[in-house]
Amino acid sequence: MGIMRLHAGRAATRSRNQEDKTKGNWTAYMCGIAGILVTGSAEPPQREELSRMIGRLHHRGPDGTGFHIDGPAGLAHARLSIIDLAGGAQPMPNETGDVWVTFNGEIFNYRELTAQLVARGHRFHSHSDTEVLVHLYEEYGEDMLSHLNGQFAFALWDAKRRRLLLARDRVGIRPLFYTEGAGRLCFASEVKALFALPAVSRRLDIEALAETATFWAPLSGRSAFAGIASLPPGHLLVVDGAQRRLVRYWDWQFPATVPAPRAERQMKQALRIGSAATLNIY
Repeated sequence: MGIMRLHAGRAATRSRNQEDKTKGNWTAYMCGIAGILVTGSAEPPQREELSRMIGRLHHRGPDGTGFHIDGPAGLAHARLSIIDLAGGAQPMPNETGDVWVTFNGEIFNYRELTAQLVARGHRFHSHSDTEVLVHLYEEYGEDMLSHLNGQFAFALWDAKRRRLLLARDRVGIRPLFYTEGAGRLCFASEVKALFALPAVSRRLDIEALAETATFWAPLSGRSAFAGIASLPPGHLLVVDGAQRRLVRYWDWQFPATVPAPRAERQMKQALRIGSAATLNIY
């Protein structure tokens, strides 16, 4: 098993970004993820090509980059430091180093989950919300997603089972694109990172463009580029050898009948409860 990690911090950039965060200027910053999984007889992922991919996402995470390569799997991360500035570098492993994750987003209930997992015997080495993901996977497997309250896109590599999980939050706040060909599955937060690989063709999907003109975005599962898919909101893609499973783990629930109008007092009470729950996740 060949494993390689590199984390390069940029102190000056971090200082500037922290000032922007303090002032509330969040719009230009977010983390970025990218990776490659060999699914056939192709060459294993190389550090140089992962570096090209994540370099296209520097604007998303200017505080540092990280890499993890394990045989057929390569993960990369461009970090925006928000939680646990010193100990939250990614890709991040579990305590035994056989589960790795690269993650973009926020887990709002990570403190509660951390306490529950520690009580179950899990050992944490950081104070970040990222580490919750690897321990949740150890504890619950694919059902880990039902425990998350947040906005996220992540790739998780299970080294023992040699399988990759790609997941996206319930309503698709965080993006995740992927493409497969020539014995490789490649993924990234933005399509431009996939185009850093010469094997990924740059062809427009005319039907998807028509959908964008009609619905403001391609319909779920498509992108503006032929051969490049967008992981649908509320879905999990499991790549296990030659097998692919696209699992919907969440969907909208609507009442079968329209409820009768509520009195003003009831509506005010419902609004107070909803507002309290929303504030609690932050």
